[in-house]
Amino acid sequence: MNALAQLAAEEAENPLIPPIPELVIGLIAFAIVFFFLAKKLLPNINKVLDERREAIEGGMEKAEAAQAEAQRTLEEYKQSLAEARHEAARLRQEAQEQGAALIAEMRAEGQRQREEIVAAGHAQIEADRRSAAHALRQDVGKLATDLAGKIVGESLEDTARQSRVIDRFLDELEEKAEAAR
Repeated sequence: MNALAQLAAEEAENPLIPPIPELVIGLIAFAIVFFFLAKKLLPNINKVLDERREAIEGGMEKAEAAQAEAQRTLEEYKQSLAEARHEAARLRQEAQEQGAALIAEMRAEGQRQREEIVAAGHAQIEADRRSAAHALRQDVGKLATDLAGKIVGESLEDTARQSRVIDRFLDELEEKAEAAR
């Protein structure tokens, strides 16, 4: 019987089944710990997790906002760059047009000045020709008078007569020259 009692005692002391008072005390302790964790630690843990989630979401929203801002800034930059290129092309075109107009104006001014110089040169040549013809006429008249005086043997010093004779002689020479042409 001893063996039987010992076997029964061993069965009663099964390590998988704890004694009832120990089980009740363990359940009460577990309930206290669970209650403490549920009331004190769990809200703090949830609060920290919520704050972390909000920080992550806020960081993501900030990152998205920053990315959107960067994209908008990039678009503005591209637009301003395109406008600057367009303005530069327009200014370059205006400069070319102004340069062409200035060149045309300078050519016209040069042409006008050349024509003025040519006209002044022709006028000067004509004045010099007349002056030379007048001087030549006087010299030829004086020589002709001296020669006629030597041929005739008397002095032809009457100025009015000299002038008429000289003019008539030179007019005849000019008519002969024109007829020869």
